[in-house]
Amino acid sequence: MASLRNADAQLRKYIKQHSLPQIYEALLCGLCAMCPENPLQYLQEKIMEMLEKGHHSLLWDSYIDDSRKPKVKAVTGSYLEYLFGQDEDQLVSPELFKKAYSFYINKLQKLYFIAWIKYCSTRKAKRLDTQVKLQNAEAHHTKTFLRTIIRRWDKWLKFRNKQHLKASIRIQNVFDDAFMKKILKAWNAEAKDSKKKKEYFERLERGDMDELGNGSSSVMREGEDDISQLPQRAILKIFGFMDLLDLARSSQVCRSWKIITQNSSLWNSIDFSSVKHCIQDKFVINILRKCRPYVLRLNFRGCSTLHWSTFKVIGECRNLQDLNLSECRNLNEEAIRCICEGCQGLLYLNLSHTDITNTTIRLMSRYLLNLQYLSVGYSRKFTDKGLQYLGSGKGCHKIIYLDLSGCTQISVDGFKYIADGCASLQHLKINDMFTLTDNCITTLLEKCQNIVSISLLGSPHLSDVAFKIIAQGRKLVQIRIEGNSRITDASIKAISRSSPNLSHIYVADCQKITDISLKALASLKNITVLNVADCIRISDPGVRQVVEGPSGNKIRELNLTNCLRVSDLSLLRIAQKCHNLNFLNLSFCENVSDSGIELLGNMASLISVDISGTSITDQGLTALGSQSKIKELSISECLGITDIGIQRFCHQSRDLEVLDISHCLQVTNNTLKTIAFCCKMLTSISIAGCFKITDISIQYLSGGCRYLHIIDISGCIHLSDKALKYFQKGCRQLRTLRMHYCRSITKATVQKMQSKYQNVEYSADNPPPWFGYDRHGNLLHGISHVEENEEEAADE
Repeated sequence: MASLRNADAQLRKYIKQHSLPQIYEALLCGLCAMCPENPLQYLQEKIMEMLEKGHHSLLWDSYIDDSRKPKVKAVTGSYLEYLFGQDEDQLVSPELFKKAYSFYINKLQKLYFIAWIKYCSTRKAKRLDTQVKLQNAEAHHTKTFLRTIIRRWDKWLKFRNKQHLKASIRIQNVFDDAFMKKILKAWNAEAKDSKKKKEYFERLERGDMDELGNGSSSVMREGEDDISQLPQRAILKIFGFMDLLDLARSSQVCRSWKIITQNSSLWNSIDFSSVKHCIQDKFVINILRKCRPYVLRLNFRGCSTLHWSTFKVIGECRNLQDLNLSECRNLNEEAIRCICEGCQGLLYLNLSHTDITNTTIRLMSRYLLNLQYLSVGYSRKFTDKGLQYLGSGKGCHKIIYLDLSGCTQISVDGFKYIADGCASLQHLKINDMFTLTDNCITTLLEKCQNIVSISLLGSPHLSDVAFKIIAQGRKLVQIRIEGNSRITDASIKAISRSSPNLSHIYVADCQKITDISLKALASLKNITVLNVADCIRISDPGVRQVVEGPSGNKIRELNLTNCLRVSDLSLLRIAQKCHNLNFLNLSFCENVSDSGIELLGNMASLISVDISGTSITDQGLTALGSQSKIKELSISECLGITDIGIQRFCHQSRDLEVLDISHCLQVTNNTLKTIAFCCKMLTSISIAGCFKITDISIQYLSGGCRYLHIIDISGCIHLSDKALKYFQKGCRQLRTLRMHYCRSITKATVQKMQSKYQNVEYSADNPPPWFGYDRHGNLLHGISHVEENEEEAADE
């Protein structure tokens, strides 16, 4: 039957026209499904039924009973149609159905995707259109707003111009009136002078000069003050003590003072560090451009607000010899280059506490051929390579003073480079170098044979080896050692033997130093300064040997701080032998009593005395006051001192300039009243820890002591804001004010006064326990447990 697909077209047309495939399919399906006993009879019956009803609506299951019909029917078509070649009506296979379904789904998805793209593009176009409209609207609004502002600004400007015009007319009228008054006044003076001259000549013609005498020759010229009448040398000496602010104010007093302040000798040395808190580049530039031909020394220590413009003008001072740029934060390589190229005659240069690098040292070695004094202390950004330029460059070979304090980055190689480049070094300062070793000192001093002064404060790792190297073949004049627990008496012996001209000896906080060292120093003949503070093994025999030696009469400064074994016996020897002693420090020498202090009262050379922390009483202080030349006194933490002792001392020592009575717990307002009345030349006073002081004391102090520069009122719990007002009113020269643990002084008042002083320290905390009293002024050792509990309950 499959061959019918290739049959003749007419046959195929005939078969299709008479629905033969449907008839055959219905009959065959009926036979197969019903399975009749007589198939022919079944076929005959069904054909007859077909003739009666027609064959156009036949289906394949038309002759199958409903009970035997399959539940799932074919989707469409017939298999016989496939056999007879009817392609357009053939039964669809599952594979074709899947393909058709996939094709339908794909086409539907494509349709939906195209519709979605069209929808998105439509939304995007609408969004862009909306954005463009918003931008246009914003631009229009901005333009309108600016137009409104400009219109109002133009209106306001016209109004202001009118006001300025009216004001200028008024000012011009006032100026014209004042100018006219001056003209009339000058004309009046000229007329009077002409009248006097006319009368003079008339009397001269008449011979009446006897009446005038010679009095007119002694009359002071108009407009000159007493200072202007002094000799020029004396005037310049007076004005030489003024700082920048005082000179600026003096130049505005009168014309003669302005001429004096413009003298070139007053501007040879300019110290800007005194006004470092308020200094500005414009101010410095104006001064230097006027004074640069004759300025020799400039001090910018701590001027951290200066910038490139100032450093550039410094480079224009061709005659500059001394320059201090310590703690200038904005100093960089370019600024150093400008200064070195312009100021090649520099002799002194201080770059401590700055960010100098190896390039900076290379520039100095290239241009500063005459440099003699160099300080780079606490500048830690240069390395050993930078120090190598000191020896390889053209300059810096004449350095005689070098400060390397705090430069812990320098190694042994760095000191070797210093020795190669600075063979003529005489003064060496290496403080606060905890990395300094014996090898560093040995390497440095192999070639530097001319050292006369050396400072090694805070170098704990140096031993006797290093100090013996220092002593070999050198003529030391000054040596400073502090905080070294490895140095022994052997080092001091070696130094004293090799340096007979040693005059300044500072050996503080060296625990192994004993009287043997002082015995070795006793043979020296030129000792002027001796400091053995915190050397706790020093005792009376050692002090006696020094003061009875050949230098006893030459010692000007002696420091025995915290030498616990020193007693009144040493003070007896000092009073007998040290006739030129000016400065004496006996603080915290526990064995010093009134008997020893009374001996010091007969020393007319004493200027400064520190007996803090000793057991002195009013009796000893009164005896010390018999020497009226004392200008500096410190009796801090002397618990036996009362108002009586300080009052008696002040009555006898009226030239006192510095006074420290801090932590003298028995001091009251009466003491401050006496100080203000007797010691009018005070410049510094410390009353920290004197809890009985009140505002009335500050009123006394500010009214009597007008030259105070430094005041410490820390721990004065009863002082209030009134005290600051008294300071502001009476102490016009006050620069430093310390107010720690002042609970009654408000922070707002302190903030208002900070701009008027150079240094203000303030805190409102409770006094620490070591002050000896609580925040209410009660002595800590005198309060019972019951009272403490009551106070705690009240505070809660």
